[in-house]
Amino acid sequence: MDFSTVSSVIHKMENVGTHTDEGNGSSKLLREKHICQESTSEERLKSNDKYISDFSNIYSSDLLPARNGENCTEQFLIEVLHILLNHIKKTYDGESKVLDFHHPHQLLDGLEGFNLELPDQPEPLEQILVDCRDTLKYSIKTGHPRYFNQLSSGLDIIGLAGEWLTATANTNMFTYEIAPVFITMEETVLKKMQEIIGWGENEADGIFSPGGTISNLYSLQAARYKYFPIVKTKGMSALPQIVVFTSEQSHYSFRKASSVLGIGTDNVIAVKCDERGKMIPSDLEDKVQKAKRHGHHPFYVGATAGTTVFGAFDPLIAIADICKKYGLWMHVDAAWGGGLLLSRKHRYKLSGIERANSVTWNPHKLMGVPLQCSAILIRQKFLLQSCNKQCADYLFQMDKHYDTSYDTGDKTIQCGRHVDIFKFWLMWKAKGSCGFELQINRILELSEYLYNKLRSKSNFELVFNDKPECTNVCFWYIPPSLEHTPRDNEWKAKLHKIAPQIKAHMMEEGTTMVSYQPQGDKPNFFRMVISNPASKKSDVDFLLEEMERLGKDL
Repeated sequence: MDFSTVSSVIHKMENVGTHTDEGNGSSKLLREKHICQESTSEERLKSNDKYISDFSNIYSSDLLPARNGENCTEQFLIEVLHILLNHIKKTYDGESKVLDFHHPHQLLDGLEGFNLELPDQPEPLEQILVDCRDTLKYSIKTGHPRYFNQLSSGLDIIGLAGEWLTATANTNMFTYEIAPVFITMEETVLKKMQEIIGWGENEADGIFSPGGTISNLYSLQAARYKYFPIVKTKGMSALPQIVVFTSEQSHYSFRKASSVLGIGTDNVIAVKCDERGKMIPSDLEDKVQKAKRHGHHPFYVGATAGTTVFGAFDPLIAIADICKKYGLWMHVDAAWGGGLLLSRKHRYKLSGIERANSVTWNPHKLMGVPLQCSAILIRQKFLLQSCNKQCADYLFQMDKHYDTSYDTGDKTIQCGRHVDIFKFWLMWKAKGSCGFELQINRILELSEYLYNKLRSKSNFELVFNDKPECTNVCFWYIPPSLEHTPRDNEWKAKLHKIAPQIKAHMMEEGTTMVSYQPQGDKPNFFRMVISNPASKKSDVDFLLEEMERLGKDL
C-alpha cells in the first residue's frame, strides 16, 4: 500500500468518526467497561472481508498470524499510524504543549480512565488504540522546538522511519547470519567515523553500545585489559593499585564504570578545571606524578570534548602529550561534542582527538539521531574481541561458511544487542555529511544568538562571559526582588531557589522545558542546550519571555 492510499484510508477513518478524541464521552465509556467477551471465529473472519470501522470487538488474536488476519492487521496498523502522525504533527506545532504534566501518583491512580494496571483477560483493540493515544498524550514531546531539557532532543523523520524498520526486522546484532545487512552497515559507519576522527582505515575497531555511559565503560575496560591482560582471568586482586584521571567536570559515568569494573571510585582522581570548565593539563601532570610517588599505577586519562554542563572542550593536544610522556591510555568522551567533527567551522575544538586511544561519540545528541545511538571507537584492532570473547560455541562456531570476523557478539559485554545502526545509516544517506554539517552549524548559531540576547538583558546574567563552545549556555534569571540587594550569602540562597520554581511553573503549564543545576559554589542556574534542528530564534525568544513572566513575582 503506497502513502497516498494510507492517507486516503486515514481520511476515510476521520470522516466516519472512528478516532475517539482524548477525553470524550465514548472514550470514557470504553475505558470504564471491561470487555471479556470475544466474538465467534465466524464473526471475526467476516470482519476481515470489509472495511473495519469498529475495533471494539476485535482482539490481538485476530491479527496476523491469524488465518485471514491480513485486513485486520493492515487496518489496525493504519490506525496506529494515524495516532503516530497526529503526535508528530503536534510535536512540530510550536503552539502545542511540550508536556501535559502529572505527578507519579496521578498516573498510577489513573487519569480519565488511563489505567496502567494489567488485566487477566484480553482487551479489545479499540482499548489498545486508546491506550496508545493516552501514552503519547501524557508523554513529553522531546521533539518539540521548545524542549531544551536534555542533550538529546528533536524528532528526525528519516531516523523515525529507520526505527520503525528496525522494529519490523526485529533481529539481533550478535552474528552475521541473523543480521547480515545491519552488521555490514555498522562496519561501514564505524569506518567512516574513524576516518573523520583521523585514524587509518585498518587500525581501528568499535561497536555501537546502549549509550555513552556504556561506551565510556568499554574504553576503561579495554584500556585495563591492554595494560593488564591478566585481569580477565585472575581479576583485580592480581593487579597493582591502578588509578584513573578525569576532569572534575567530566561525566559521572567514569566513576560509575570504575565502580562496576572493580577499580573503585576512590581511584578516580579528579583533575582541576579552569573557569570555563576545561581540564588544566599542569594539574593532570602533577597528579600523575603524585600517584606514582605513592606507589599507585596510573594507566588511563578520560578527557572530555563537550562537558555536560558548560559544554567545554578539554585541551586534547596537551593531554595527549602528557599521556604519551607517561605511557597512559587517552580516552576522549565526545558523547556530546563529537558531532562537531563534521563541521569544518567547529572541528578545531577537537584538535588532538586523532591521538586518542579511544573515543565515545553519541550521534543521538548533536547529530539528532533517535535514541539510542552511541559508538565506542578503539584505535586498536581486535582489542575489544580479546578483552571480551568467551567463545560460546552455540553462537560463534568457527566453521561457518562465511567470514566469522563479522560475528560481533563476542567483542561486546552484552549478548543480545539492539540494532541501533540502521536509523543512523539511513539519516546519513538522506542528509549526507554536508547535511549534518549544516544542521550542526545552525544550532551553534542559535546558541550564539541566545548568548547575545542574554548579554543585552539586564535581568539575566551569564555564568561566564565567554561565547559558548558547544550549544550550552548557562545563565541566571534575576527577579526584580533581587536586582538591587547586596549579593551576600543570603542573596545567593534566594537566587538558588529561583530556577527550580520557574522550572516547576514551566512544567505545570507545559509551555517549555529547560534544565537547571548548581555547580561548585554557584547557586542553581539554567543550563540551556540546543540540539533540535526544529528550534528557531522565536523559540529562544519565547523561553526568555516565559522565564520573565513566570519569575517576575518571585
